[in-house]
Order: sequence, then C-alpha cells, then structure tokens
Amino acid sequence: MKKILFTIIIIQIISCTNPIKDNDSIVVFDDSILNIIDRTAQIEYIVDSLSVAEGPLWDENSGSLLFTQVPKNKIYKWNEEEGYQDYIFPSGFTNYAPVISNIGLSGANGLTFDSDGNLIIAQHGDRRLSKISNSPSTNPNFETIVDNYQGKRFNSPNDVVVSSNGDIFFTDPTYGFMNLSDWSFDESVKELDFSGVYKYRNEFGIELVSNELDLPNGLALSNDERYLYVNSSNTSEAPIILKIDLENNNNSELFFDGTELAKENPGNFDGLKVHSSGNIFTTGPNGILVLSANGKLLANIKFKDVLTNCAFDSAENYLYVTGFSFVARIALKSVI
Repeated sequence: MKKILFTIIIIQIISCTNPIKDNDSIVVFDDSILNIIDRTAQIEYIVDSLSVAEGPLWDENSGSLLFTQVPKNKIYKWNEEEGYQDYIFPSGFTNYAPVISNIGLSGANGLTFDSDGNLIIAQHGDRRLSKISNSPSTNPNFETIVDNYQGKRFNSPNDVVVSSNGDIFFTDPTYGFMNLSDWSFDESVKELDFSGVYKYRNEFGIELVSNELDLPNGLALSNDERYLYVNSSNTSEAPIILKIDLENNNNSELFFDGTELAKENPGNFDGLKVHSSGNIFTTGPNGILVLSANGKLLANIKFKDVLTNCAFDSAENYLYVTGFSFVARIALKSVI
C-alpha cells in the first residue's frame, strides 16, 4: 500500500510541475464555448504543400476525410491508416462548359452527400452541380443535377449543402473566372449578371434564394433547417455572414459583421459549418471564428495560413480545416 501511495504522490508532483499548457492559437472570448473547445488542444497539420485545398467532407463509411484541390482538378481522400491519396480525377473540369483556358481554378470545390450516399460536387470548370458514386475513379462519369438558371449557365458553383428532405442549396460566385497568377477575374464567358444563392429540388427545379452578395461562398443550414447561413468573401466591401429565413420568404439579415476584423487580419469568410450545439464554426479573418446562434463571437482558432473551409467528423471529435496550403485538424470536446 505504501508503494502505491508513493507512486500516486510522484505522479501528482509530476503533473503539478508539468501542467498541460493552453494553446496560444486558441483565444476564448466567452467561457460558454469551453464545453466544446479544449484550450490545450494542439493543431495537427495532416497534409501539407497543397494548392487551394477545399471542400472538406467527412465520409463516415470509410472513416476518411474527402477534400479537393481546386487548381489540381482532383478530389482526395485522407485517413490515419493510409494518409492521403488521389480519389477522383478529374473532379470539376471535363470540358462540359466554356471556361477560360489555363486560368487556374477549374476543379471541384464544395462536396456533400445526398441521401443515397452519392457525392454531390460543386464544379467550377464544368459550371454545374453534379453527382457521382462515392468511389475512387480516374474516369468519372458525372451526372448533371443542374447547370443553369433561366437558360443561362452558372458562373462557378462553389459550395453546397443538402437538407433532410433533399433540397440542395448552393452558392455561385465567379471564382472559377479568377486567374491565380494575379487574382484578376476574366468574365468573358460569364452569362449571368449576378452571383446567386440557389435552391434546387427535382420536383420544382431551380429557385433563386438570394442575389444580395457579390461573392457568396460557404453556406450551412441551421440545425432546425429554418435558416441558411451564407458567407460573403468580399473582404474589401462586405466581409459578412448573411442569415436567410427559409420559412419567411427568404428574408435575410446581417448575422455577423467582420469589417473590423478584416481590417486587421488576413483571411476571408469562406466556408462554415454548424455544430450540433448550434454554434457556427466559420473561416474568417485570423483563422476559425466560433459564433453563437445569436452571432456573438465566442472564440478564435488561429492557423499558420489562410483557411478556405471546415468540417466535423461524425462524432464531432475533430474540426478539420482546409487552407491555401494544407489540411489540418484540432480535437474538440464531443457533446454528441
């Protein structure tokens, strides 16, 4: 017994002299978020040396993260056992639609699943939403879901989310017309005179939900699916998040204004996801911003480079993020 007590005392002394330190990259503004965020969690950079990684999506069946590299025109798969590997190529550009040649951002961007487990893909270069079975392929046969609004081709569908009844919501900014070499836009093949947020359902076709934003980007549904959150990645004019009431004529309101943050920090309001708690995790100026359902800034998680999007695994044990040059993750406190 004395030996056991002595061992316990030694362990306690070591624990006291070497406490787990808070991660300086995690800034908490409201302690209520500490039931989800662990101040001591460390960021793991799981894939590096990438070029505009996007579209993170957790595949529960394989225990893997799927993501895209837009300029590479590929979808990738990562898990702890196998690392990361090519999954679907090409991903977003197959000469289906007119594009600006050699402009750079023509691959797939956002990914999600339909109720049958098929991948739904926002394709920049093909300028459409398509679907394909969730399996590796170097000769994919994409099925077009929708490619136009009132007879005019979309710009470059960017991000996509599916509701429980099968409604597909997606954004359509002009990033597919951007030249990576100088960040300029060549809109010579553009057919629509706005960038829209849309809803598509097989029975009713395509519906314009909003055309308020110049560069609508990431989007996510609230847990009760009444509200649609849409990021504006227009850093210079409108670094904001819009909240659209889908049960009230798609009326919108300002959910979060990041103007002051954008003046001081790099990064866009790009991709976002809603946690089971109702809190919103969004990329933004200075990394990941965690917001309450009322739009209050609760926490900020900083990464080594600008982020593009984020996703949770099925149990919400981790937050995965994609960035301009990497894929990373950070452990969360699971509440599921």
